[in-house]
Amino acid sequence: MMQACLLTLSALMLVVTLPASAESLIRFDIDKQRADKAIIEFAKRSNQTIVFSFDLTKKHYANNLNGYYSVTSGLKKLLDGTGLIAVVDLSGLLSIQADEQERINTTMKKTTIAALLPLAIGTTGQVVQAQEVEQVEDEIESISVIGSRVPGRSSNELPVPVDILTAEDLANTGQTEVGRMLQAIAPSFNFSSSAISDGTDALRPATLRGLGPDQTLVLINGKRRHQASLIHINTSVGRGTAGTDMNAIPASAIKRIEVLRDGAAAQYGSDAIAGVINIVLNDAVDGGKIGVSYGEHSEGDGETTNVDISKGFALGDDGYLDATFNFRDRGSTNRAGLHGSCQFSGCTDAANGAQLAGDPRELTADRNTFRIGDATSEQIGIVLNTGYELGDGELYGFLTYSNRDNESAAFFRHNNNNGGNAPLQDGDATIPAGFLPKINSEISDLSYNFGYRTDFDNDASLDLSYTYGRNKIDYTTSDTINSSYANSLIYTSTMTADEIRSSIPREGFAYGLELSLQTINLDYTKQYDLFSLAMGAEIRTDEYRVTPGEEYSYRDYDTDAMGQSLYATDRSAGTQGFGGIGPVSEVDETRDVFSFYAELEADITDDLLVSGAARYDDYEGFGDSTNFKLAANWSVTDEISLRSAVSTGFRAPSMQQLYFNNISTQFINNPDPNAPSGDQIAVQVGTFRNDSELAKSIGIPELKEEESTNFSIGTVIDLGYDINLTLDYYSIDIDDRIVISNKLGFGLDNNLDNALTAAGAGAGQFFLNGADTETSGVDIIATWNTEVLSGDLKLVFAANFTETEVVNIFTPPNSALDGIPPEDIFSQQDISIIEDWQPEDRISLTGLYTFDDLTVNLGFNRYGEYTVTDGDSQTYGAEILTDLRIKYQVTDNLSFNIGGNNIFDVYPDENTIGNSRSGIIVDSAGNEIVNSPGVFTYSRRSAPFGFNGAYYYAGAEYSF
Repeated sequence: MMQACLLTLSALMLVVTLPASAESLIRFDIDKQRADKAIIEFAKRSNQTIVFSFDLTKKHYANNLNGYYSVTSGLKKLLDGTGLIAVVDLSGLLSIQADEQERINTTMKKTTIAALLPLAIGTTGQVVQAQEVEQVEDEIESISVIGSRVPGRSSNELPVPVDILTAEDLANTGQTEVGRMLQAIAPSFNFSSSAISDGTDALRPATLRGLGPDQTLVLINGKRRHQASLIHINTSVGRGTAGTDMNAIPASAIKRIEVLRDGAAAQYGSDAIAGVINIVLNDAVDGGKIGVSYGEHSEGDGETTNVDISKGFALGDDGYLDATFNFRDRGSTNRAGLHGSCQFSGCTDAANGAQLAGDPRELTADRNTFRIGDATSEQIGIVLNTGYELGDGELYGFLTYSNRDNESAAFFRHNNNNGGNAPLQDGDATIPAGFLPKINSEISDLSYNFGYRTDFDNDASLDLSYTYGRNKIDYTTSDTINSSYANSLIYTSTMTADEIRSSIPREGFAYGLELSLQTINLDYTKQYDLFSLAMGAEIRTDEYRVTPGEEYSYRDYDTDAMGQSLYATDRSAGTQGFGGIGPVSEVDETRDVFSFYAELEADITDDLLVSGAARYDDYEGFGDSTNFKLAANWSVTDEISLRSAVSTGFRAPSMQQLYFNNISTQFINNPDPNAPSGDQIAVQVGTFRNDSELAKSIGIPELKEEESTNFSIGTVIDLGYDINLTLDYYSIDIDDRIVISNKLGFGLDNNLDNALTAAGAGAGQFFLNGADTETSGVDIIATWNTEVLSGDLKLVFAANFTETEVVNIFTPPNSALDGIPPEDIFSQQDISIIEDWQPEDRISLTGLYTFDDLTVNLGFNRYGEYTVTDGDSQTYGAEILTDLRIKYQVTDNLSFNIGGNNIFDVYPDENTIGNSRSGIIVDSAGNEIVNSPGVFTYSRRSAPFGFNGAYYYAGAEYSF
């Protein structure tokens, strides 16, 4: 029955809108008055952004509005019969137009924008007051949307595509993490999951348009956001890159998110190759809300509790302070298969490829030995955002802090794993039943900003600000042992095997990472009669630190400094599952950056907008980069406009790519043809910093910047009847892309062999400028607002089609790698991560229906095919996930909601490659003990929507 109802509602969604916000009922008491004053009062009461022309609206009179209304129905009643209509553009922004479809000229200096805010938050201290005409003109506020530094333009009028996602859009997804929210409503955004990938389990890679996590720039209130200190070195989406922690900012602190889907390095600097994501924080002066939700997956795990508290405070008559507190506690999930291989010694071959158990403990051994799924996560987040009118300008600032404790699992070390679970004097393993190492990460994220901006009488403004950001991760490995230490005790102590077992340490601090960013910005804008000018300068300092772990986490106790075994037996070094970093790999590096930019934007005619930008960046290290951008928007008719942009861009080598180095245990497919099919083995892989002696000894050059060329062309079409359509094509060519090499072992080159031996690693990987790529795709967004069955229906269709191709791979000339075929340096798996591991298309269909106190949000998300190479290759089929959220407004202040994500419990295709611990074990009577294809039921390498199945939740929200 439920499915039939959903299909009936989905049939209405033939044309749909950009994600629309859920609307609560609001009490209005607005008298009949001039329309400009009424709209300002409406915007203040509803906390909505409304763009309108002062000259247009002052000629009309609005109706009185008294009682409880949603934003949409209230605005319709306010303007009914006035000659004005409300229009929602593709970004969800409200604007007022003449009823005969006259377009608003937003280049007029008299544009009013009331702050867009969630219901529970008040308006800013700068909101226009409904006073006399002269006073209104003096107090008009305008905002800038990412992609243009000229205030007052709607996103549809920009020459590049910009999505504006409101707080309600995010809440309607039912997700509790910002990364998952964006993935649900912005098809060009991906937030892939992986498992047993060390730090990546706790800090997922976020990508735009199928590029890398480090090729999207993230801003907070228009200020550059620091990256996470983690670099993804294991085999996952984003391998070799360092992105931004999208979940460090609580969703309840966000007023809106602006997504610029175009290259913008000429405007905002390094990293803005795929686009820019700008997170705008709440700025309320009063009011607040408390929200609580609880949910879990259909399997009964992944229990998630989320608590939000937010409050706006007035700072006298001239300022505001908005405060948000968030607590989120998420339990782990586990979708691991059974451990099918022998855990104890003594197994022998039986018929039909089975193994005959030898050790009697094999018959009763636990077969649920792995934990493959989401890590446990507990996060506390605090956000403050403030502004205060001082003199002729505003003093402003923000502070964000979060602390997140995570626990993920590594590979299980069974009894017969002699390297990782050392046999003792009695012939049995140190931990006889085996052990599952846990990776405990504490992620601490802090940023703060303060600045002063002022407007001058000549339509100019000046903004001076300082921003600091820091991301710190401390790793501790628990439920583990250092196998080499246990082995050494056999030869250096008088302890018995049982005494060693009872006394051996089971955890150790592995290492710490820290990345910080300090930025000073000076921005100047000036609006002339014929054009607008923006220019500015930036001084930035990047800092990166790696803190070594305790000795037990990294030391090899049974091998000397030359790599020679000290004893008759030799076992694996460091804490199993996640080894530590020693003092030799400690890092404390800084880098200074100086930048200058200029932008010019002009309305050549009433229908043609042209903008240009140039930026110069000088990096300590690789040198400088100059980039340009030219863009235009042409209104062909009142209903059709064309937009296009061409630009150059760059991405500087990240501090992590330059300086991170360690030796870690990575699991790869066993090259032994006699090994069980698909079984994986542990290899000690060294990641060596770009300026290390090893890198220099084999001739690897210093990293230089990636260079990109972006081109986009698109159209915005008003089809009438509140139906709008945008279509954008884009092309992104990247030269000298920074990639991490394949795991290079012995036998490729003598110099490399000697270097690996000296480093004590079985294989090495390095960061190189080693690939050229070409990306192209299409974004489609269609919107429609209408009335259905006495209620308001807001619909959205959004789609992204992306293809990336590695067109060239190369090795450094005159180096030890020069004679090695490039396909050995960058394996087919490395290439496939860039080309194939993310869906080739994403399509979403969303509908929001509001009737009186009831709001229903229904969304369909299609994840296209993707292919993973892990030994062999497997293509995973497209899947459609269905999300449903129902909200009921019980009173003016209290609402309840229930819902589910992936309510039909869809999983990706089961995994057929890159598996491990597969096998069949029988007892002496031929009875089957276990029969398993492996522990990785679903691909651990890439899962665009995860593999947890359905998630159901319920929540309540109280506004005050």
